[in-house]
Amino acid sequence: MLRPPVIAKTPHDLRVPPNPALGWEAARRALSGLPGGGFNIAYEAVDRHAAGARAAYPAIRWLAAAGADRVITYAELSALSNRFASLLRGLGIAKGDVVFVLCGRIPELYAAVLGALKLGAVASPLFSAFGPEPLKTRVNLGGGKVLVTTESLYQRKVKKITAEMPTLRHVLRVDTDAGRAQIAAAAETPRIERTTAEDPAFVHFTSGTTGMPKGALHVHGALVAHYATAAVALDLHPDDVFWCTADPGWVTGTSYGIVAPLAHGVTSIVDEAEFDAERWYRILREQQVTVWYTAPTAIRMLMKAAVTPPPLPKLRLIASVGEPLNPEAVWWGKEALGLPIHDNWWQTETGGIMIANTPAMDIKPGSMGKPLPGVEAAIVEKGGDGVSVIEAPNVEGELALRPGWPSMFRAYLGQEERYRKCFVGGWYLTGDLARRDADGYFWFVGRADDVIKSAGHLIGPFEVESALMEHPAVAEAGVIGKPDPVVGEVVKAFVSLKKGFEENEALRSEILAHARKRLGAAVAPKEIAFAPGLPRTRSGKIMRRLLKARELGLPEGDTSTLEEAA
Repeated sequence: MLRPPVIAKTPHDLRVPPNPALGWEAARRALSGLPGGGFNIAYEAVDRHAAGARAAYPAIRWLAAAGADRVITYAELSALSNRFASLLRGLGIAKGDVVFVLCGRIPELYAAVLGALKLGAVASPLFSAFGPEPLKTRVNLGGGKVLVTTESLYQRKVKKITAEMPTLRHVLRVDTDAGRAQIAAAAETPRIERTTAEDPAFVHFTSGTTGMPKGALHVHGALVAHYATAAVALDLHPDDVFWCTADPGWVTGTSYGIVAPLAHGVTSIVDEAEFDAERWYRILREQQVTVWYTAPTAIRMLMKAAVTPPPLPKLRLIASVGEPLNPEAVWWGKEALGLPIHDNWWQTETGGIMIANTPAMDIKPGSMGKPLPGVEAAIVEKGGDGVSVIEAPNVEGELALRPGWPSMFRAYLGQEERYRKCFVGGWYLTGDLARRDADGYFWFVGRADDVIKSAGHLIGPFEVESALMEHPAVAEAGVIGKPDPVVGEVVKAFVSLKKGFEENEALRSEILAHARKRLGAAVAPKEIAFAPGLPRTRSGKIMRRLLKARELGLPEGDTSTLEEAA
């Protein structure tokens, strides 16, 4: 079907008045600050509402995977997070300590994160689908002292590696009798640590092409950007029912699944269950969701499902993030759901939405949109010790942002040099390749490195390769992202075997099972190919670019640095 290149904005779909230009200063004025001075995310998100007219208003409607659902008001969420803060304080956790939370989407996850913030601790939610190896790596990088989890996850993933996490003092299992008793016995008395806007609040881990994952550190003042961008890009208003489908183990599920909606005083839907098309449509209809924030992978899965969407008269805005949203999906939203899907772009490092197709602008299907108020973006080219801005439209280069937005990450934990290299010539270099058209819309082209983007999540090839090489049959491994129509990319590994091992399907299955056990299904390879040897540079680095070109039948490009065959 021939479709126009632009979907015109539809003002009747917006609430009145919209917030097309809410900048950082206006957002700061809308937030109250701690009584007596200071700034704390948990106070702004929960306690200022609990102390006012919204105390009895639903903060979270929790939908259980099985059993009874639960409505948690702002007053109840304040009391529960106070208990967690008191409990953590009693365990010796102090301001600046890192508290890791490994849970499914249950109320205790949200209370633990908010309780840690009230204490002045640094919260780090972890994806519950991670295997033991990624968990151990992240806890050790963050020097975690406490891990909040459930009995099932403890038995399956944590118990066997506790001795390998030397800084970990306590593992709190919130769904055991002992865990429930500890929470119930903790004081509800509010005592929020006096934090400032520059005090650390979150550490989110993001993968790189070499070395261990990077722990991006964010501060309490990041809430200013969360609040502003949720107003401008997601058009949140106080009586909205908002559903962010992202797991809090990823930055989207924290910034826009916990912090931003609570700061706006809206009701958030939290679904404990995994994706199911019929269930999702039922939630949208029965919970009367008005603003829905999801991922391109989920949208493509809905497109493939043999389920007819029901009428959704309350839904007025759909937005997506995590990977590029193809034009067909944007149009599918318009034709199947009655609303186009507003794609936007940001990163773990940016902390919040930077570029978006906002409700106040026309949509160009397939584009990232335009920079939000207060965000300066450019397409740049590296040269010498600096960068030059590419002014001409439709020229590919690296997407760069001018530093200074409130949710900008402040450090990579323990990796100062790696952090400094992100900033060149007065710009933050994102590592994403993009172009800007003549109308100022940005278009994603690809990653400048080998990081794999699968279902909106970044997967570092080094971490996968390292786990594969723990198998006794594997001599070396190279990992690439292979295009996939649903999740964007799947992880494919190329493996060369040690002497004495033969290539066969049984060994392939054994190595795949080993990877899933160590890394978890979300990170482990979906495919393994055996190879007698892997292409390397003369310095010994595996040429993933060459593996990918050969896999996809693309030009191999410059091979001058390729190691000569023995």
